[in-house]
Amino acid sequence: MSVIDPRSSIALNHRRVVESDRPIQTAAGPSLAATALAILFGTVLALAMTRLPPTGGTLAVLLVALLLALIGSTPWLRLPALVAIGFALAALHGSAAVSGRIPPALVGIDLAVEVRIEGLPRMRPDLLRFDAVVVAGEGDGATLIGRRLRLSWYGQAPDLAAGEHWAFTVRVRRPRGVANPGGFDFERWAARLAIAGTGHVRDTGSARRLARHASLDGWRMRMSERIGQHLPEREARFVQALALGDTRSLDDEDWRILRATGLSHLLAISGFHVGVVAGFGALLARALWWLWPALALRLPRPVAAAATAMVFALAYAAAAGFALPTVRATLMIAAVLVAQVLRRARRSTQGLALALLVALVLDPLAVLGAGFWLSFMGVAWLIACLPDADRSWLRQLVQAQTVATLGLLPITVWFFGEASLIGPLLNLLAIPWVTLLVVPLALIGLAALTLGLPGADLAVALAADAMALAWRLASTAAEWPLAAIWLPEPGAVTVLAALLAATWLLLPRGLPGKLPAAILLAPLFWPSSETVPDGAVRVNLIDVGQGLSILIRTREHAMLYDAGAAFDGGLDLGEAAVVPALRALGVRQLDRLLLSHADNDHAGGASAVRAAYRSVEVLAPDGSGLDADVCRAGTGWTWNRVRFRLLHPPKHFPYLGNESSCVLQIDAEGGRLLAVGDIGALIERRLVREQNEALSADVLIVPHHGSRHSSSDAFLAAVAPRLALVSAGHGNRFGHPHPDTLARLDRIGAVVAATAESGMIAFTLDRNGHGPLEQWRIDHRRFWHEGDDSVVP
Repeated sequence: MSVIDPRSSIALNHRRVVESDRPIQTAAGPSLAATALAILFGTVLALAMTRLPPTGGTLAVLLVALLLALIGSTPWLRLPALVAIGFALAALHGSAAVSGRIPPALVGIDLAVEVRIEGLPRMRPDLLRFDAVVVAGEGDGATLIGRRLRLSWYGQAPDLAAGEHWAFTVRVRRPRGVANPGGFDFERWAARLAIAGTGHVRDTGSARRLARHASLDGWRMRMSERIGQHLPEREARFVQALALGDTRSLDDEDWRILRATGLSHLLAISGFHVGVVAGFGALLARALWWLWPALALRLPRPVAAAATAMVFALAYAAAAGFALPTVRATLMIAAVLVAQVLRRARRSTQGLALALLVALVLDPLAVLGAGFWLSFMGVAWLIACLPDADRSWLRQLVQAQTVATLGLLPITVWFFGEASLIGPLLNLLAIPWVTLLVVPLALIGLAALTLGLPGADLAVALAADAMALAWRLASTAAEWPLAAIWLPEPGAVTVLAALLAATWLLLPRGLPGKLPAAILLAPLFWPSSETVPDGAVRVNLIDVGQGLSILIRTREHAMLYDAGAAFDGGLDLGEAAVVPALRALGVRQLDRLLLSHADNDHAGGASAVRAAYRSVEVLAPDGSGLDADVCRAGTGWTWNRVRFRLLHPPKHFPYLGNESSCVLQIDAEGGRLLAVGDIGALIERRLVREQNEALSADVLIVPHHGSRHSSSDAFLAAVAPRLALVSAGHGNRFGHPHPDTLARLDRIGAVVAATAESGMIAFTLDRNGHGPLEQWRIDHRRFWHEGDDSVVP
């Protein structure tokens, strides 16, 4: 959650730091705020589109809207024109981001390119990830010139540094991620950052370093390494994060603690940090002008304070690599300071509106990120709700924390699906400690390292020691049972109602309607969930790429069949896709986790699921090596009039990998589902022989992701599914589902849907059979999503 300290926030700093020595008249009129809000509304409308209009038409709309905005004589003309301007600008940026992606013809082929390394490369065991901009290419590789790629270098990678030019061969694809509720939208992220494609370096032995050019990121990388030379790695990570925005050394456990305690904003350089540093700069200038009054003859004190604040803000934003939150904060600070220097209106709303306007014009796609909303709404809440800065700093801090917590709660739940219960209290302690002690020491150390001054090692060591004290408190608090709660994914109406409720609750005391406003907040914590009647089963085939994970729910129970893959030092689909989907769908208690077999694409994510649902019972085949009870044919159970039965493997069956997959049959009152893991033709024949007509099912989870050697004609004839669902990764290297398998399914008249095109697939199996399919990628499509619009009936 973004938290704002009233002593350093832009909303209040202008009252103390750069205030003029003479009274200034305040200009009237909300025109700038209305302009910014109208453009924001148009931007949001464009970003909600499933498809964007043609570029030519959008340009025409933009020109007409600009003309109306300039010559319109009434608000009824100007405001719609401003909305149209926001829509057109966002649509143009969105079209550029999507049209700039890798051409389909270049996907999956070797391309010789020369690139410039950008950002800070991330090293993991046997894996290096980095961003690169193509500056030259041979043959088809020349088509990629100017495009930004997210690349991986597998195996023993060289030391890449920002600013270096390299020549190598790459194989790339268009940005595409899994599509589930609650999970990370990779394609949205790629569009926002103009990532044209992802891929990996091929033939690494022929890769060549061509040149090294000076760059801001190169300096940041060198400074980060020098901090690491002065401190042990576990201590250096916090100083690197606070001084340079380098969070590469923070591991998953660090981020878990930060989320649980609501302190993430303190370790990721944000507008809050920039405001603090700008405030320090202004105070330093005012102190110097107070000590040497003659300086005012050369430069007025307010101008000096404003200029110094701006220099400090720019310097810190540069140290953080001009990350988007720091750029937004710098714009806000600049707007307020320029107004002060020019003796214009001092209203905070005008400065905020100007910063919002500039941000929307320069980068409309920033609206897609949580940071945009947390930054601007956080400052807006403080401006609207906090009293004048004439009270004690402690009271201001408490009030600011209250305002930020309640005001930003709907946005936090919307983007992250969780809220820290102890965050408000911990922030009261952590904000002054980190911002007034740790950050200044870290920046003093950074400045000393940069300029070669003595005392750098002492400063960074003191910063690390001070942060270690705070971290011990945070680590302990994160283990409290109710440190943080996760909440089901709310709908847009719920979030809007919660925002209105928070607004009313934060207005001055004495206004009526506080209780109804509080009631409006309730759906955020207890949203309506899907009701599964007795005898029915709700099925969610979660999109985990090349793997399998199925959520199965009855009225009172929930189980998971497989948990997706997890890769050493890389992506864990259990943590990144399965658990977020379960939480977004409102699964608070998971009764059973059935792992079909031990292959990574089925059981790799189990650790993350078990960590999230500690009381879950786990079943797996005997001999699989998994920490679980034995899954054995002939056993079963009944939940809410729905029967679950295991058909394979039988007792004493040796563990044979795929062929030992647990086969689960689910009998609801109106239909049957069969999940068979990765069985092949051998076990299919055995099941047909032993089960015969009892093998029939309305819905089949297609064996082995649609492998050519599974789903034999005899097996499909025995099962005779009306609906066949395939869980496979888009463009996977195995060619799943195989065309021969799809042809066999077509011959028996089965309707086929695949997670590769549909994302998560959901349906209810009840007395009416399986209901209409919900396809997450299609039903929740936005213009940045890959895939076609075909809908399975």
